[in-house]
This record gives sequence, structure tokens and C-alpha cells, in this order.
Amino acid sequence: MSDLPKTMKALVAYAKGDYRLETDFPVPECGEDDIIIKTEACGICAGDLKCQHGAAMFWGDEKEAPWVKPPFIPGHEFLGHIVKLGANVNNFSLGERITADQIVPCGECRFCRSGRYWMCQPHSIFGFQGTNNGGMAEYVRYPKTSVISRVPEDLPLDKALLIEPYGCSKHAVDRAQIGNEDVVVISGAGTLGLGMITYARMKNPARLISLDMADNRLEKAKEFGADLTLNPGKEDVVQKVLDLTDGYGCDIYIEATGHPSSVIQGLKMIRKLGRFVEFSVFGEPTTADWSIIGDRKELDLLGSHLSPYCYPFVIENISNGNLKTDGVVSSMFPLEEWETAFKYASGKHGDFKVAIKF
Repeated sequence: MSDLPKTMKALVAYAKGDYRLETDFPVPECGEDDIIIKTEACGICAGDLKCQHGAAMFWGDEKEAPWVKPPFIPGHEFLGHIVKLGANVNNFSLGERITADQIVPCGECRFCRSGRYWMCQPHSIFGFQGTNNGGMAEYVRYPKTSVISRVPEDLPLDKALLIEPYGCSKHAVDRAQIGNEDVVVISGAGTLGLGMITYARMKNPARLISLDMADNRLEKAKEFGADLTLNPGKEDVVQKVLDLTDGYGCDIYIEATGHPSSVIQGLKMIRKLGRFVEFSVFGEPTTADWSIIGDRKELDLLGSHLSPYCYPFVIENISNGNLKTDGVVSSMFPLEEWETAFKYASGKHGDFKVAIKF
């Protein structure tokens, strides 16, 4: 397919809270080094919701400059089939099913030159700037420096949609350096937390504990490999973990809720010399007693960002069933029903992952 239509359906963000369904948005042009895909589907991330609601980390405030560059098409959890190739692209073919890391590295900054492309200084991510529009549109352009992975044709769509979030889950768990004698607590059992649970299970820790305020999520975490599930809304989970570890606390705590209380909870339940991995995007500042990190416990405090070098492993292990996925993608909507899709993506109806399907 070389002759594409001139216009397409797309969800376009013009300002915080000003998202519009367009039916005649220009189809992206294919430069000599570009690839154009016809979008198969696009998952809705918590970051997409926070951006749509106007979070300052995206749109800026009196302290921070805006990061987004409207108008833009949201969405970074997408995949599709190649419908057009630039003249200089010779390692892909028309019709191939592909996806890409959410970041489009510049290839020139100190991070890119040293192979740490996920921390690229310009930091252009699909779905937040008009120069790299996202997957909530019929067609998407992959620029030359996109980090592209092939997706097997026989991988069901509900599983393929988890490549990006599970890639992020894998990176967070890798940062934790789990050993088989570790007691590991993963706080949050949404899509990302479940991805962490099923991957951490492959590390064979001594005990894998999942925390969440929703019992249906804890049930899924148990199904995906958690040894123990605890609900902080119903019991003193800090004391429970201390009791299970002779009063020492867990060896590793991975924070995947984005709520300040989960950070404080983790600092209380982690042992001295423990490893704390912070994954989440927060909608508000978190205040913690930093003397716990330093003087009292001498913790290793690690961040986790995006999914570098994770897609090949995730694609292979979703395909062979080592990474569990059943029931995670629970609802799909057409683009015309994007407002309903965003509401379902908030989790208020019990969903884990919601997607827009084309």
C-alpha cells in the first residue's frame, strides 16, 4: 500500500482538557527515513489520563515549563502494520507487524551515544509532542531513530498491547536485582504491577508479596505468581511484612502506585540496607523523612524509567506464556468512543488495561 489517504481519524490534544476527535486530520508524510504504520490498537496509559486532566508535569505550572507541545495525538502503547516505507529504509517490508519503544531517541546526545537512549536529553516520546504524534490515530509515523521491534502475526492483540507496559515492568524489576533469597514487595497491582509480578516470579524470590487496595487486582496478582497478597485498606501491611521477616522488613520494595502513601509505607516496611525502586508517575509531591533513607537504614534508592532493551524479551515471553497476560486487557473501544475509553481506563469499572482499537 503506497498511496495513503490524505486525511484520517485522530484524537488531538490542543490544551489540557481540550481533546477533540478529528475526522480529517492530515495523514503523516513519509520521509526518506520514515516508516508509516496503520494502527491496529493503542493502549491507554495512566500518563495519558493525567495529561488529559492537566497534570503540571505535562502542561507546566509556575515552577515548571510545559513538556508537551500541542497540538499532538496521544498514545504510546500502540502497534500496527507497515503501509509505507521511506526510500532509505531497507530492513523492513510492507505488511510487517511492528511496535516501537515509546521514546524516539535523538541519537546524538551523551546518553544516546553511550547506549543509554532511554534517557535521551531532548526526550521526545510518542504521544506528547506534535513532532512525534502517538497511536490514537489511524496512521503513525516512525522516524529514523525509532527503536522498532517486530511483533509476531499470531500474537493475539490483547497480548500484543502489553508489550510496552510489560517492557516498563521488566526494567523496574531488573533495577531491583532480585535474588532467590529476597523477600520482595510490589506495591500496586494494576497493569504495570501485574507485569512486575509475573516477571519477578521468573526470578524465583524467596517470597513475592503484592499490595493493592482493590481485591480483584490482588486476585489477579495471586494468579500471576504472588505468594501473598495484602490489602493496605484492610490490614496493617507494614506490621504484617515485619512479622513475616522476624522484624527486619522486606529486602526489596517496588513502588508502582503513584500515591504518596505507598512511598511512606515502603520506607517503613523495608529493611536496613534494602533496595527501594521507584517506578511511578505522581500527580502530587511526596514528602518523606529522608533520614530513613540515609542515617537510619542506608537504603539503595533507585528510579526506573521506560523500557530500554526490554521489548525482544517481553515479546518472546508473552508469546511463549512465561509472562502471564490473561484478562489484563479487559476493554477495547473504537476511537469515536474515546471519552468512554478514558473513563474505563481510570479503573472505576474494575478494568486493568483499556485500549482503543482501529
